[in-house]
Amino acid sequence: MPKPGIAVGRSVPRVDADAKLRGVAKYIDDLRLPGCLYGVTVRSTIAFGTIRKVELDPCWPWKDAVVAGPKDIPGENCVAVIEADQPLLAPGRVMHPMEPLLLVAHPDRNRVWESSKHVQVSYDERDPVLTVSESLARKQLLRGTDNVFKQYLIEKGDVATAFAGAAHIVEGEYRTPHQEHAYIEPNGMAAWVEADGAIVVVGSMQCPYYVQKALKRIFPGRDIRVIQAVTGGAFGGKEDYPSMLAGHAALLALKSRKPVKMLYDRSEDMASTTKRHPSVVRHRTALSKEGRLLAQDIDVVFDGGAYLTLSPVVLSRGTLHATGPYECPNVRVRSRAVATNSPPNGAFRGFGAPQTLFAAEAHWEKIAAETGLDPLKLRRLNLVREGSVLATGQVLKESVSAAQALERVVARSSYEKTRRTHAVCNRKPGKVWKGIGLALVHHGPGFTGSGEVMLASRAAVALERDGRIAVLSATTEMGQGEATVLAQITAETLGLDLSLVRVETPDTAKVPNSGPTVASRTTMIIGGILMKAALKLKERVVQELGSFPTTTKGLKEAGRKLASKGPLTFEEEYRKPPEVVWDEAAYKGDAYGVYGYEAVTVDLSVDRTTYEVKLRAVHTSTDVGRAIHPELVRGQIAGGTVQALGWALTENAVFQRGRMSNSQFTNYVIPTFSDAPPIDLDIIENPYSRGPYGAKGIGELPHNAPAPAVVAAVRQATGLLIGDLPVLPEKICHGLLARRKAS
Repeated sequence: MPKPGIAVGRSVPRVDADAKLRGVAKYIDDLRLPGCLYGVTVRSTIAFGTIRKVELDPCWPWKDAVVAGPKDIPGENCVAVIEADQPLLAPGRVMHPMEPLLLVAHPDRNRVWESSKHVQVSYDERDPVLTVSESLARKQLLRGTDNVFKQYLIEKGDVATAFAGAAHIVEGEYRTPHQEHAYIEPNGMAAWVEADGAIVVVGSMQCPYYVQKALKRIFPGRDIRVIQAVTGGAFGGKEDYPSMLAGHAALLALKSRKPVKMLYDRSEDMASTTKRHPSVVRHRTALSKEGRLLAQDIDVVFDGGAYLTLSPVVLSRGTLHATGPYECPNVRVRSRAVATNSPPNGAFRGFGAPQTLFAAEAHWEKIAAETGLDPLKLRRLNLVREGSVLATGQVLKESVSAAQALERVVARSSYEKTRRTHAVCNRKPGKVWKGIGLALVHHGPGFTGSGEVMLASRAAVALERDGRIAVLSATTEMGQGEATVLAQITAETLGLDLSLVRVETPDTAKVPNSGPTVASRTTMIIGGILMKAALKLKERVVQELGSFPTTTKGLKEAGRKLASKGPLTFEEEYRKPPEVVWDEAAYKGDAYGVYGYEAVTVDLSVDRTTYEVKLRAVHTSTDVGRAIHPELVRGQIAGGTVQALGWALTENAVFQRGRMSNSQFTNYVIPTFSDAPPIDLDIIENPYSRGPYGAKGIGELPHNAPAPAVVAAVRQATGLLIGDLPVLPEKICHGLLARRKAS
């Protein structure tokens, strides 16, 4: 492993730790705004139809309330993300349950909820489209002529010929459900109008400039300032949705001429905001006699919900990861995201990759079952190595750690020995069956293909009068520790103690547009930009003064001497590495500059009476390039692993006529500390030449492997391959009963 530097490679105290530990950090609910009104949303109770009439109860005292509807929107009635298809307030047609129809504000926080109940809406209801199969069959036309939001096609080689000469052909279908983000802090936003007419929005979010861009279309001609409040978790759920809530708060603020705060409770947040896209993935695979991949024919369908939101980028990543970290000479991947009458789905940790990688890894278990080949040997035979060619034609040139991750996790978990021991145990009478499962995955950090070029992200460093270095970027801290990591990279580059670096609050009036805090891009992309900006600052100071000071006194003196020669703020913009080439039209080339790799084993037991699954141990081996902050890296891996285990085993989102009916933590069961098994975390550092100090992204990779590893372990324990998440006790029960009847 690389040796620690001044700041990089060290588990330093987090820069935001003091305020959070002392309870003085200001979340949106903590902000006190004089004269503030509280806003709520009146929402649709149907899945699909048109609004016939909206009436305010004449017996309710409306004099203290402010009501805003579609006609109050001064600009476009849309929340622009990739397309402008989602209205801020439904103008007449209702596309999903919980769709915003009307807004109400009131000085009394409790009274405003009562006010919203005195709005009566009548509808002309139509039969909704609730599944992807209904959408593809065009039961109702929700969008265009075919209900398809976006589709992709990747082709390599000659798939038909490869199937004709195959020794084995194995087919399988795999399904994944919605998943709730379950961030600690629900969505919240406040807005007010300044004396000069500018609109200021502050709240819990991931992407301040996304919010600003959306509001400029809703409120044309006005200056828009967006400030991130301290944010209690996001996982992708606060990427696009805060633009909706910010628009609502700002519309009420504009109409009332008072500050307005809108705070969701847990049930409203769960029922109305975005989720992970449900998926149906079908694999048809051709293999040689010994188990080498000859062809992969993969069909992917994602449920986008009622509006486009981020479905194209989620589907893109799912498509590009659909083959898994394996080399195959002949590949066809066809993918579609389709419309249904449920709340729109959006980004969630891994966005798209967990769905298709679950199918890819679960399919190895199906292949092993039908061919009699060992699942570990199958992976060893086909995994990518340096020089391997992916389905898009991308040649893997460096930091390829698939084999290393696989072998390390196999050794650390005693996978082969444990598998043999469990097989013996399962043949004997007892209270439980035991199983150990394995999965190997990859993940491309950063935006897909030409995405980073289109973002043209910028970040800066500045020498301030107090002798500290300011980090200026729109990258948001939401609990993952990125403020600390960016400070470490800057401090290391300048040779400074971390205490001399300050990270500016993401505020569109103060920081450049660094793009969204998503896609495992912050450390690798924004950290790299800041490194270049810091080098510019250092070069300028050394050029003028002969050396770069490393104390507060020295930095103050340098700032004083150089103040007359121009601003000491140095900004850099993302520049694409010349070796990365991507053809967006053909969907070929270097989809990502590099990939991270992870292998996971899950050891579990299944109760022979209740069919409950108990996790015994989890082992992970994860390639991160370079661990800038080792403890934060461990936290990301552990957190992502447990989140994925919840998706695999307990998180069962129930939808009835398009609406989530278990929108509370009493019956949407997320894992707690007591549910988490012992997790062995093994960090692999295989540096990437284009990453700052060798770092790659880490936030999303840990969500990809645990679910298929669970399915593989349950297969060894029970003999059942359950390809439909979550693996609930009743699914195991029904599977065993069906097998007994069949035999």
